[in-house]
Amino acid sequence: MVDDAHYMRRAIALAERGRGHTSPNPMVGALVVDDRGVIVGRGAHQVAGGPHAEVVALEDAGRHAKGATLYCTLEPCSHTGRTGPCAPLVAAAGIRRVVIAMEDPNPLVHGAGLRHLRERGVAVDVGVEAEAAIRQNAVFLTNIAKHRPHVTLKVALSVDGCVGLPGRRALLTGATANRRTHRQRAEVDALVVGSGTILADDPHLTPRGAFRSRPLTRVILDRRLRTPPAARVLSTLEVGPVIIITSEDAASSAFARAQALVARGARLAALADAAMGPALKVLWDEGVRSLVVEGGVVVHRAALEAGVVDAVHLFIAPRRLGDEAQPWVGSGRIAWDDLRDRRAKWLGADLFVEGLV
Repeated sequence: MVDDAHYMRRAIALAERGRGHTSPNPMVGALVVDDRGVIVGRGAHQVAGGPHAEVVALEDAGRHAKGATLYCTLEPCSHTGRTGPCAPLVAAAGIRRVVIAMEDPNPLVHGAGLRHLRERGVAVDVGVEAEAAIRQNAVFLTNIAKHRPHVTLKVALSVDGCVGLPGRRALLTGATANRRTHRQRAEVDALVVGSGTILADDPHLTPRGAFRSRPLTRVILDRRLRTPPAARVLSTLEVGPVIIITSEDAASSAFARAQALVARGARLAALADAAMGPALKVLWDEGVRSLVVEGGVVVHRAALEAGVVDAVHLFIAPRRLGDEAQPWVGSGRIAWDDLRDRRAKWLGADLFVEGLV
């Protein structure tokens, strides 16, 4: 008996080759398997504008595609975008059966690829390992459903639920957790911090020790335009743009500072309403499809209260900060039962907890 789930898990693993490189497209993996159960073609969509996974897998399979089964993590497209449609190529290759993890929610595709295949006599099964495929492409699904960037809220906490000590920086997490943070920075489109984080930590906001092929947008939410022109993040423009989202009042009243920031290479977006919702609209229009809100507490509170958080990543360190420490705002706003697809694992001595909101 053919183990569809086994082959689909292999295709999902192949799709991971595109992580951090396919935005704004989804990650997709594909396998061509002959009637003996032998994998004769493999493919992954590895960069936006590049060939789709099905095309790569079919080319890899060559003549062995005829009469074989195609496993694909996402419905083959049926429209022409930056590349041609895939469903006609699948049917023309002589594929006998197509197994798909999930339908493509994009209105340009949704159901049309399946219909094209079925109308040409190709057997189609949908829903194999769907949960894993949905988890893998959470960013793409948020983009399609909500027309805004996928928002991950990330925070490092002490075991007593605090983020830092007054007037000084508290380095909580260890090397293993920090490596994961930088790997995530290499994958998303943008990082978001508040002006408080800039003033307190003066971070570079760059991915270190992890390869990134695309520019990384750094965003500072700064309603009062407190960011100093000497901020270290403005010395890292080779990594990607720095966008400071502020209010029209601040940009006007602090005109000299605004000009100094622009002279350092920052891009200013002065909004009548500099709340989280309008800020996300600015970033969406800039092409940002995924972002991590790294801090601080004020920005975390704003994201939670605006109802725009899609995922929560908690790094819990084995350290107590005590009564004088600043508690995180998530307590009372995000409960364990509010999260779905919850997971936890050890990263060295730190506990990493994640879930979807």
